[in-house]
Amino acid sequence: MKTIIEPFRIKVVEPIKMTTWEERERAIFAADGNLFRLRAEDVMIDLLTDSGTSAMSAAQWAGIMIGDESYAGARSWERFEAAVRDLTGFKHVIPTHQGRAAERILFTLLCKPESIVPNNTHFDTTRANIEITGAEAVDVPVPEAREPGRVAPFKGNMDVEGLRRLLLGRGKGKVPVVMMTVTNNSGGGQPASLENLRQVRAVCDEAGVPLYLDACRFAENAWLIHEREQGQGGRTPKEIAQEMFSLADGCTMSAKKDGLANIGGFLCTNDDVLAREEKNLLILTEGFPTYGGLAGRDLEAIAVGLEEVLEEDYLRYRIASTAYVADRLDQRGVPVMKPSGGHAIYLDAKAFLPHVPPSQYPGQSLAIALYVHGGIRSCEIGSVMFGRPDPAGGPDTPAALELVRLAVPRRVYTQSHMDYVLEVVTEVFARRDELRGLRIVEQPPHLRHFTARFAPV
Repeated sequence: MKTIIEPFRIKVVEPIKMTTWEERERAIFAADGNLFRLRAEDVMIDLLTDSGTSAMSAAQWAGIMIGDESYAGARSWERFEAAVRDLTGFKHVIPTHQGRAAERILFTLLCKPESIVPNNTHFDTTRANIEITGAEAVDVPVPEAREPGRVAPFKGNMDVEGLRRLLLGRGKGKVPVVMMTVTNNSGGGQPASLENLRQVRAVCDEAGVPLYLDACRFAENAWLIHEREQGQGGRTPKEIAQEMFSLADGCTMSAKKDGLANIGGFLCTNDDVLAREEKNLLILTEGFPTYGGLAGRDLEAIAVGLEEVLEEDYLRYRIASTAYVADRLDQRGVPVMKPSGGHAIYLDAKAFLPHVPPSQYPGQSLAIALYVHGGIRSCEIGSVMFGRPDPAGGPDTPAALELVRLAVPRRVYTQSHMDYVLEVVTEVFARRDELRGLRIVEQPPHLRHFTARFAPV
């Protein structure tokens, strides 16, 4: 059969409030042009993020009902720890309330003001948690990652020679850890290959630097390796994922993505001394090391989710659902990141709105248009999120890419919803010349995209 169906039945439904163009115009005006400020009930198709938005399975809900809420040494903790260790092989498993908490603990302990942390491409909270320590976050992607229209199977790879030059050059003695984000969210949800991970591991060994994975979409990366990398098609997603983790010294993880849970995460390491320091900091800010800011029911849901996410039928459907939209938009001439990745469809806002300069935030303008036109909430991944404000008050240093991410929640929307998304994006593209740029009228010093206020230029 050519048709890939959803490998699940719908048991519980949540109503969608159908809104009018006029209602959405009023809502985005009240939100000062920031889609994070919208009320969720005013959104028809919510593609803002795939983080914590999954539909949990019957088995996960059953686990929630038997969650052990003991403060220390709960049965649910033992099940969670066993599931993470079986997947990752890491010696120390430290639960946190979400991925950014794991990042904060790791970088607080490893980074100093003169430190440099390389990554294939840092995402927003990773970069912020590094920079808040005074350290420098450096992106080292392969060149093709900067070309949205170029088709290459592993645009999430790290530039191995670029990493080597950094570690042996200006970063010598200053790099406490190398990070690899799988899949590469900021670079269009693109996967990294096993061969690239092996090469990065070898370079880290040469320099005596540990390698960590930002592993929140590890299962999607494993499936894309299964589909695209020579010699990997006969292996299971779990086998591939286990090799990915075996190449690292530790990981940070938001279980709100490929953990299929609504909250939670973890930090892993094989370093006994570092683990002790991490647990001490965890107790100070998150909770006891056997719950880490999570309820027992959350630990149960994650343990089940880490097993379900590696099922081949699920992953086949998951990757096909995003490719369905991306490929059809490409056929209609809409500029998208190619090839499609795992969790999202990325629109190339720079090519979509060539008349809007980066200083006027074309991605944000496009995201607003998608909401007003069809009630779709998306996320700008461009110069709002990653641009650098000029301390002298001049134009921002623009981001390398101007993207709009349509992040698809797991097991939530059907093909008819995706057909609607196709229709809305296509119609906005036909009217793209009408869209205008924006200016920021208020912003915080860090992670400004969450709370900044916008006005038309």
